[in-house]
Parts: sequence; structure tokens; C-alpha cells
Amino acid sequence: MSPTIRKLTGRIGALVGSVDFAALPDPSTVTALRRALNEHKAIVFEDVRLDNAAQERVAGWFGDLTTAHPNVPAADGTTNVLAVDSETSKANEWHTDVTFVLNPPQLTTLRSVVTAPYGGETLVANAATAYRDLPEPLRLLADSLRVVHTNQYDYARPSATTAQRAEYDRAFVATPYETEHPLVRVHPLTGERGLFIGGFAKRIVGLPSADSAELLRLFQSYVTRPENILRWTWAPGQLLIFDNRITQHYGVDNYDDHPRRLNRVTVAGDVPVGVDGRRSEQLVGDASHYSKVLEVAA
Repeated sequence: MSPTIRKLTGRIGALVGSVDFAALPDPSTVTALRRALNEHKAIVFEDVRLDNAAQERVAGWFGDLTTAHPNVPAADGTTNVLAVDSETSKANEWHTDVTFVLNPPQLTTLRSVVTAPYGGETLVANAATAYRDLPEPLRLLADSLRVVHTNQYDYARPSATTAQRAEYDRAFVATPYETEHPLVRVHPLTGERGLFIGGFAKRIVGLPSADSAELLRLFQSYVTRPENILRWTWAPGQLLIFDNRITQHYGVDNYDDHPRRLNRVTVAGDVPVGVDGRRSEQLVGDASHYSKVLEVAA
């Protein structure tokens, strides 16, 4: 049976059904899921029964897995699973996963493990429609710019209040990474252009810091327009997959002190390419232990 697909918003997101995650991967099913990701950027599955190993196996339908994170240890007993846990971190900042390395993941899978009684939604934004919304002079400017991304981030988050959170923050920045990416990334499968920025974007190359910050805020404001956003409310037994090459996401910290945990598995990606055909360049750090480089045919 072919997967069923129902759009969730006009610009991003689809609910997918009739997929048997316990079965061996059927090439036609994987092709349909990839097609849905290309079109909708984020796809959601409900009533799934997956443990860590099964989540790794399903993520592997799309390619080689990364390890959990370049710096942060994997969840106990795993190599590829990162616990997105309220006990250690709350990612209440718009970002694209691990853009401070040369080849960030191509896609991210998130599985609900512990859900809060209210709040705790994940927002996912379509960076391609954001780019298309830019007035032509801003599109032309964006096409020409390069941005340095770093894990030495400046998240708008309070100082760690527990030893667990302090240790997580220490590990996250323990080994520094910096990569220069195009501000506009060309998707290798669809040819779409998307704004490739977010919380790890530190500065625009060649601009004074004040001008760089103002321009990044301006471009980011197009990404986070409400019409570009899927707001997903978590329930037990759900899996969310989004295309990390052309989206940003945000975990909303609106659930007080209730526990919340999503397990994340990511799939190795390609080196971003800009409108001019120029590839990203690693400036600081070597993340080859974290991820293979996906080679995408021209």
C-alpha cells in the first residue's frame, strides 16, 4: 500500500500514514517518503511504535547516519541517538541542526519519548518560501553573501541552573567549529533556493558586525513569518522528519518544569552549494568523526 499524505498547512508539513516501519524498507515507499519531504519539507507519523534501534533503522532508509553530535555524547547504549531532553537543554532558538560543520545533516528525525501535558511544541519553518518572499533586490543581495556558522553560539537562553545543563553546555562548545556557508543554499535534489541561516549563523563575511547582525535579523524575519511555519504539538508515539537542508526549527519552552524528551537521529548530508556553485568551507575544527560526506550527483 502506498503511503497516504495529507497536507497540514499551505506551505509546510504533511501527515503521512500507511507506512509499516516494522517491515523491510520497500524502495517505492522510501521514494514516496523522499518525494513528500521534497515537497512538504516536514512529514509527521502518528501511532508509531519505535525504540531507539528502530528509529535508527528508519532514519537509515534515507542514508548513512551521523553520530549523535560532534561534541555531545549519545544517549546511553547508542551511537546515533541524541536525547533532546528538558533536563539538559531547551533549544528555544531558531536553528538548523549542526550547521557549524562542513556537511550538516540532510534530514533530522525526532521521536516523542516523554511529552509534556501542555506546550513543548516543535516549530518547523520553510526556508524556501522565505527566500521566495524576499523582494528581488534582497534576493539578489542574499545570493551573493556568505555566512560563518559556529557552535560557539549566543543562544538567548538563561544560564544553566543545574549541573546537568551546565555539563551539556560545556560539552556543546568543548571543541570549536566554524564553517563558511552560502547564505542561500541550493537544494541538491529539487534545485530550490533557501535561506541557510539560523541560530548558529554568527556573521556575514566581509561586513562590519553591526551591519551583519542587522542583515541576518532581516533575512531571519522572512523565515519565521507565521505562514511559513508548521507548529507541531507532540503526543506519545509520534515521529517527525524534516529536511534539514531547507528548514529551521524551534523547540518552544512553554511547558514549565514538566519533563519533555525527544530522541533525535540525523542522516549524513552533502556539502552546501551556493547560487554561484561555490561550496562551503570548514574554517575551524574537523567533524569527520561525526559524519560522512554525502556525495550528490550534479
